[in-house]
Amino acid sequence: MENVQRKEINLDEIKNADENDLFYFVDNNSLSSERITAPKYSYWKSVFRVFFKKKINWIILIFFVVLILSIIFFPIFLPYSQYANVGDPSTKYLDPLSAMSRFGWTYCLGTGTFGQSIFLSLWVASAISLGVSVACAAINMTLGILIGAIWGYSKRLDMILNVVYNIIANVPYILLTSVLMFVLQPGIATFILALTITGWIGIAYFFRTQVLIIRDREYNLASRCLGTRTPKVVTRNVLPFLISVIVTLLATELPGYISMEVFLSYIGLGLKTDTSLGKMISAFQSNFTAYPWGFWPPVVMSAAITIILYVLGQNLADASDPRSHMQ
Repeated sequence: MENVQRKEINLDEIKNADENDLFYFVDNNSLSSERITAPKYSYWKSVFRVFFKKKINWIILIFFVVLILSIIFFPIFLPYSQYANVGDPSTKYLDPLSAMSRFGWTYCLGTGTFGQSIFLSLWVASAISLGVSVACAAINMTLGILIGAIWGYSKRLDMILNVVYNIIANVPYILLTSVLMFVLQPGIATFILALTITGWIGIAYFFRTQVLIIRDREYNLASRCLGTRTPKVVTRNVLPFLISVIVTLLATELPGYISMEVFLSYIGLGLKTDTSLGKMISAFQSNFTAYPWGFWPPVVMSAAITIILYVLGQNLADASDPRSHMQ
């Protein structure tokens, strides 16, 4: 038999070895022999890598950023007053060309009922509608996710909230919201209260079902056997697993509140004292054929915001799914 000579290990080479090398000699007594070489993984980096891989997402996101910046800065740099020309009856319902020739480019969409600029009122209305929708979504999603996650774990709470949910679920949501808007003093705070007083419970019930599906999986049982408390199991194990579900639900909730605001204002139960997209549509609903320049801009703006939010949310939800990170 041939004598196999064992290669002596040079300790200096071990110390100078690059940690990123897949193979290098190590000392038998060194803890580095237990080191596993694997590429570093970041969940959110992987999410955004998958999301921005599609060019259509870049285009939609850029358009959405420009739209949001316009909604924020137009009312700041171009002050708007709904009753600026109310004393001059000749300024009412001017078409875009007549309004521009008389007042300038800020009246490029014509004038409304009080001679106000539809172009300027469109950005103010969009800011109010979008702000109210974001506030409603933030409240309902936060309460719904946290309560739903605990609801799925606590059997005692499950009995109570199931009764509450069955009672509230049998009351039409649009009817309850309309009654609250009719009874209470109209305003932004009232509108947010009407949409959030019971809006969270449907989200909570949905997440309760999701938690019931995954709460008894092996890693959750192991955490509980090791003495981990339920709130920590929920925040560390359950909710991160449901990120894609949360993003998917948010993609439908946020545009839904914009549509709800437009609908309630359209039937006369929305924001009374503040300019909003629904209020602008309602103001021109009876004569939109005679003055289309007042009716269609808020309709187009509402549809654009809703569609963009929905598409971005759905694409982000797809990118949040860990299965889409595999190459």
